[in-house]
Amino acid sequence: MKVFVSLDAGAIAVGAERAAKAIAAEAQKRNLEIELVRNGARGMFWLEPLVEVATPAGRIGYGPVASKDVASLFDAGFLEGRPHPLCVGLVEDIPFFKRQTRLVFARCGLADPFSLDDYRSLGGLRGLERAIALGPEEIVAEVKRSGLRGRGGAGFPTGIKWETAARAAGTKKYIVCNADEGDSGTFADRVLMEGDPFTLIEGMAIAGIGVGATQGYIYIRSEYPHAMRSMTKAIEIARGAGLLGPQVAGSKYSFDIEVRVGAGAYICGEETSMLESIEGKRGQVRAKPPLPVLSGLFGKPTVINNLLSLASVLFILSEGAQAYADFGWGKSRGTMPIQLAGNVKQGGIFECAFGITLGELVYEVGGGTSNGRPVRAVQAGGPLGAYFPPALFDTPYDYEAFAAREGLIGHGGIVVFDDTVDLARMARFAMEFCAHESCGKCTPCRIGSTRGVETIDRILAGRDIEKNVALVRDLCETLKFGSLCALGGLVPYPVLSALKYFPGDFGMAVRPAAAAVREVT
Repeated sequence: MKVFVSLDAGAIAVGAERAAKAIAAEAQKRNLEIELVRNGARGMFWLEPLVEVATPAGRIGYGPVASKDVASLFDAGFLEGRPHPLCVGLVEDIPFFKRQTRLVFARCGLADPFSLDDYRSLGGLRGLERAIALGPEEIVAEVKRSGLRGRGGAGFPTGIKWETAARAAGTKKYIVCNADEGDSGTFADRVLMEGDPFTLIEGMAIAGIGVGATQGYIYIRSEYPHAMRSMTKAIEIARGAGLLGPQVAGSKYSFDIEVRVGAGAYICGEETSMLESIEGKRGQVRAKPPLPVLSGLFGKPTVINNLLSLASVLFILSEGAQAYADFGWGKSRGTMPIQLAGNVKQGGIFECAFGITLGELVYEVGGGTSNGRPVRAVQAGGPLGAYFPPALFDTPYDYEAFAAREGLIGHGGIVVFDDTVDLARMARFAMEFCAHESCGKCTPCRIGSTRGVETIDRILAGRDIEKNVALVRDLCETLKFGSLCALGGLVPYPVLSALKYFPGDFGMAVRPAAAAVREVT
């Protein structure tokens, strides 16, 4: 009898380790033989710790399960999938899960993350095998045809980046995975590394073959100790199985991977600061040009991709570019693992094709706020993303649609706020965050954000509100166009959107809601 309990850090934080130990102890006490599988997370964090049992009808879930609930589960016959107050039925029939289109997270939560046999049985390595058969040029062409865009925030076409690197001169090239997931409300990278690490390894190997790179680096933030251990262990297993090294999967191609750990600097999520950190230097932004794809890590051509971008490549190579491009909306093709967080009833990872609206995500998928209060705003795209009021919840989840409304998708995080939030103080936080995390290399970011905090403090104190609001707008203009990187360049998004849609929080006259909506439609 197989019993599944997640080893995900989020599940462990709410008691999964205690629940797993209690299940093992209770089974031993009752002389029952079970196979306890520590799987990855399903992404439904309001149900964690989620316990699943394999039955002839499918996997039946129970959650959230505390260690004190375990004896009653056994008494009720949960090993046969029988009813219990914590039973949520067939996991795949839970509406939050059933509505998803899982391409990147297709395997996460289904099996032991460190079993290559399980990985193969669930379709793993098919993309790598086809990539080896196609060869470098066709790999890059397939990714270009798919329409895959970078999932780290910029949305740059992945195939074009790979093509540029493939054509770049140089005998040594690198693949760098940016897994420095520092945005508030984002956790997809962590969940995938902990729950399905071979997916990233396979994606990086495909990228390496495609562009002619022989070495890869995974840059993981130090706040992710479980992910670091998972990736290190999975790389050792893959290397031992011949999937990494001088002959990848028995082919003529050479590729290997190392894990590098960041020291907790948000700025190292910016690609050139990350390269500096990998090289053992202080994480500071590099001026561009040259672009990393031509002169990146150690001065060599380097492809830098977000983890979700690299993980998306598997489906493209195994099923074909057109199969991937058939999902999506407008120029945003494929799926996006959207992360719902904040004051939301059903927080977690919801992977779906682009085109779903913000309203559907917040109300239908997320179930509204966890405390039942009205939703006042969502912040999409991390701590430097814009605030969207409910009047804009008809916005499709699409790069161009968000940009048209002065927002950004970023790494796919959506943080929900109820009607108690003070958006003026959130705007202040954006400036304070930038000041704290700035690498200090450029004046607009280093000084402008500090002056921004001081100016918003004067607004909050009710001093010369109109004059200081004008100054904040001017500072935002300088930050947006004068900063070396996106840290300073994106601070205006949360600040200006808060001013635009929630002027009352700044002590300004509130315009009629209809006028505010007409302005952006």
